[in-house]
Amino acid sequence: MSDEEYFRSCVARERRLAQLLGHEVEEYADSAGTLWEGRTPMPKWTRDWAACGALIAEYELSIAFTHAPGEAHSSAVSVGPVIVRLAEHPDAEHALRFAVVKAVVHLLEHGACHRMPLRRQHLPDPEPPHC
Repeated sequence: MSDEEYFRSCVARERRLAQLLGHEVEEYADSAGTLWEGRTPMPKWTRDWAACGALIAEYELSIAFTHAPGEAHSSAVSVGPVIVRLAEHPDAEHALRFAVVKAVVHLLEHGACHRMPLRRQHLPDPEPPHC
């Protein structure tokens, strides 16, 4: 997968999460990779630790790195019901953030999450209007 394809897959996963959380998002050509709801930028959950960390806390996700027998380093990360292979991502941190978002999407799509977070809980404060 090329860097551009990987980037697009991250944005697509973020778009799906935003939709499941009840947001109507748009992406503009002059700010590729940033999703917007009105004038408010959406979190970059797969690309920003602060945004991703909020999801881990909100959904009380368990995280475990798995080692193949005889391997010194992890080969995959499990987040809740999701397993993501580290080799499919640029590094372990990217794989972990991607897995967190994928796990929350899975929980919301499959009704495993009985509570929906507040719509604005993971969003920055909107910018004041420019005068």
